[in-house]
Amino acid sequence: MRSPRCVRPDAWRWLCWLGLWVIATAAQAHSSSNAYLSFSQRDGAPVLRTDLHLRDVDRVLDLDANRDGQVSWGEVAARSRDIEAWLAQGLVVRSAEAACALEPIDTQASERADGVYLSSEWRLRCPPGVDPAGDGLRLRYGLMFDQDNLHRGLLRIDLPDAQSSAILSPDRPEAPLRVVQAPVGTVLLNYIVEGVWHIWIGIDHILFLLSLLVLAPLLPSRQRLTHWAARARARPVVFDVLGVVTAFTVAHSITLGLSVLQWVQPPASFIEPVIAISVVLAALNNLLGWWSVRRWRLAFVFGLVHGFGFANVLLDLGLPAHALAVALGGFNLGVELGQLAIVGVFLPLAWWLRRTRFYRWIVVAGGSLSIAIVGALWTVQRIAAG
Repeated sequence: MRSPRCVRPDAWRWLCWLGLWVIATAAQAHSSSNAYLSFSQRDGAPVLRTDLHLRDVDRVLDLDANRDGQVSWGEVAARSRDIEAWLAQGLVVRSAEAACALEPIDTQASERADGVYLSSEWRLRCPPGVDPAGDGLRLRYGLMFDQDNLHRGLLRIDLPDAQSSAILSPDRPEAPLRVVQAPVGTVLLNYIVEGVWHIWIGIDHILFLLSLLVLAPLLPSRQRLTHWAARARARPVVFDVLGVVTAFTVAHSITLGLSVLQWVQPPASFIEPVIAISVVLAALNNLLGWWSVRRWRLAFVFGLVHGFGFANVLLDLGLPAHALAVALGGFNLGVELGQLAIVGVFLPLAWWLRRTRFYRWIVVAGGSLSIAIVGALWTVQRIAAG
């Protein structure tokens, strides 16, 4: 086989473009855009609360007046009327007969693991004949769907006699403001969909997984990584991939269950930076070549950490008390299906490109270096946010 020559100038251009593209995704790697809504009673009166990330409010209303990249409380206060009007048009509580008015109680800033949120509370004032605590009320939510179709409204209903939850999305923007025990099949399907969706929009999880898979089509040797030969047979590649995916699946399933059952619940301010660090280490491990750690071991060790990250998302979505095991199993199954879809797209492409310099230089070497840089940026961002 002819020895590979030095990488050509056009390959360097590909390498630069790839690096810029991957680094640009750093800005996308925050937690998925969620709004937290709750419906409860206070002093016998029904109260609706919303918590929206300030960056989401800024995307819609352009609150950053001085263009310093930060939204201050003064800038929020200066646009309070615009914010109130925007919230009012995106939150509708009504019965079959008429809508209820939302009377503002309070607006303030609140801290969450991924940053500062705008928290607003309203008291419901319904027309005569409409019971604000009755079964006929429904909430329609539509604050961010036009700007972000990945956005979710996570509704928690906390009434004196029972609790419930619902997930509001562009396809399902309405939910009843009462305790609902959905059929088990519906719960399972909903949480499978959310599991698939979460892994697909979780760029950090995707880059970690791809970092662990990218060397599978190459035959390890003591030569430099960019000189590794392509595997001749598909069987070892498939077993390599299965080993990594199985280790990752088993590990994150363990910690997902432990966290949801409230046996072990490390704070998100610790878990999110460690997930970013796992991306860095998985990518740098590729660049070590022959001296790298076995990738299935990394998949298992850091899969435990990623499981806690999945659990934080699942707990934010809310778990139905009557079908806790079904929701947990459905979400985990959805994550696995989403993961297998990613592998199913990546593996044939990697196999097809495995003999090319493009794959060794641009995808493996350049991609791993770019992912390591992105992971380092995420680590700094998440430590600062925590």
